Amino acid sequence: MALRTAALLSVAFVLLLTRGGLTGTGPASLPIRLTVMSDLFDVTPESYSSSVVEGGVLLSALRRLQETQQDFKFTVKEHPDFGPMLESVNGVAGSDRERTYWEILSESSGEYNRLAVGIGCYTPKANEHIILRLSTWTKQ
Repeated sequence: MALRTAALLSVAFVLLLTRGGLTGTGPASLPIRLTVMSDLFDVTPESYSSSVVEGGVLLSALRRLQETQQDFKFTVKEHPDFGPMLESVNGVAGSDRERTYWEILSESSGEYNRLAVGIGCYTPKANEHIILRLSTWTKQ
């Protein structure tokens, strides 16, 4: 039992060192680019720069941006099954009545891909371009 405990503590120590837990360096900060745009209004897209720690989620990058940029604001709504959902950006909220929502995309070389997970789960890559786009859905 003592040998097993020592082995587990050794593994934990190595993990702390590789993650920067004991060295004070911490995880790397990765820059990302963020654009806010709308399919519904004729407005100029707004671009921002933010960062997320390596392995961190998009929600953290949005919070960091909101803390550092006075002209960027967002709100989230906690969904019981899917976690935090983007509710509004810069004072514009999605609306069930108007069938509008904030779509989250990743752009690479002019190709746009809808994220498969929400802001509380998505892990951005270094220099990734994230698009927050106010869009509509069709009634089925």
